[in-house]
This record gives sequence, C-alpha cells and structure tokens, in this order.
Amino acid sequence: MYDKNNVFAKIIRGEIPANKICENEYALSFHDANPVANTHVLVIPKGEYENMFDFLHNAHTDEQSGFWDCVKETARKMNCDDACNVTANVGRGTFFYQSVPHFHLHIIAGEKKQDFEDIVIKE
Repeated sequence: MYDKNNVFAKIIRGEIPANKICENEYALSFHDANPVANTHVLVIPKGEYENMFDFLHNAHTDEQSGFWDCVKETARKMNCDDACNVTANVGRGTFFYQSVPHFHLHIIAGEKKQDFEDIVIKE
C-alpha cells in the first residue's frame, strides 16, 4: 500500500523544498540530497506508485510518456544525455535497496564524490 507521507510525496505537495530541475504535469526532477557524483538527480512521477513495476503496470500512457519526457529533459538540462547512469531500485530485499517507497530514477554522471558502496548506507 502506498505511503502518502513518504518524503517524495511531501516534495510533490510542496511540504518539503527541493532543488527542482524539470517539472511537467506528470513528473518532476530535483537534485539528490546526498549526491554520489557531480551530477546526481532524481526523477519521480507525481502519481502514487511504489516502485518501477507498479508504475509500469498501472500508470496511464500519458503519465508514462510525461515521466519519460521529464527524464529526457532532465538529462539534457544536466548536460549528461550522452553519458550517464540511470538506475531504479525496487524493494528492500537487495544490496542496493529502495529507501523511499515512491518510484524514482537516479540519473548519475560525472566525477564520483564517494564510493558506490556508500549509497547503500545513505539510501
């Protein structure tokens, strides 16, 4: 069941500030609070989706298209649309786990700021 009080839901509602990069009707992107590289941003749908598979199975075509438009525009604005890592974690039962139960993508590029293993601790 979706947690309406997760940090990303609060960002969408404007209850928590975020350093926004791109926003449309269906999605928004912002800088990660604990970046692992020079460029580390998150892209989230505005709908209530717990993880990537929930989004893929349940989001309407317009929502999915708007989300991917935001991903593309974010990468372009961050000057990393030709070289970046785009990742999504699902659930808590893996090495790199999903800490916030709201679907989100990480776009990571540039020089790393910390060891990748530290992501597990900070997520």
